[in-house]
Amino acid sequence: MVYEFVSGCCLASMLVSGARMAAMFTCCLGCCGDGGSGHIPLKEMPTVQLDTHHMGTDVVIVKSGRRICGTGGCLANAPLHQNKSYFEFKIQSTGVWGIGVATQKVNLNQVPMGRDTNSLVLRHDGSVYHNNEEKNRLPANSLPQEGDIVGITYDHVELNLYLNGKNMHCPASGIRGTVYPVVYVDDSAILDCQFSDFYHTAPQGFEKILFEQQIF
Repeated sequence: MVYEFVSGCCLASMLVSGARMAAMFTCCLGCCGDGGSGHIPLKEMPTVQLDTHHMGTDVVIVKSGRRICGTGGCLANAPLHQNKSYFEFKIQSTGVWGIGVATQKVNLNQVPMGRDTNSLVLRHDGSVYHNNEEKNRLPANSLPQEGDIVGITYDHVELNLYLNGKNMHCPASGIRGTVYPVVYVDDSAILDCQFSDFYHTAPQGFEKILFEQQIF
């Protein structure tokens, strides 16, 4: 009888210990996110890049949405919602090209851009065009060459240009509505877009493009 009593106590103790271990194991799984019912996975934020759903029919996008070649234009996949945005383009190969901002109504098969109210762009010849009007022009000795980095700031009123980190003091304005970064190429031009991890420090008060959910 004594043996049976001791055995019963040991068995009960083992069962209690086992239950505690199971509870601890379940808690650990829940806390570590390995299937716990209360685990909420973090939603991965999208990457700002060139948008293959908004590009010309003869455009080629490579390097994970960062390089454009072919003929025609392409918008980025994020509108400029924040107050002050900065982004860059690197001239990998010269030719006919343009960079700036545009609405989704822009004709991405039309080169050069800047012919209507839907785009405001710096062209490869140093002119800045909007609505078929030259709004400004880079100094003659500051035309971007192969390997150069062109930075763009936009504050919903004015677009400004930077060449290899230097302010060109070449403001332009006039475009209205929701705009996106835009780039077009032709005649063997190849450009790389940089929407984060910039080559040059963004001008004071400006930052990389944020998606709307990141702003709020």
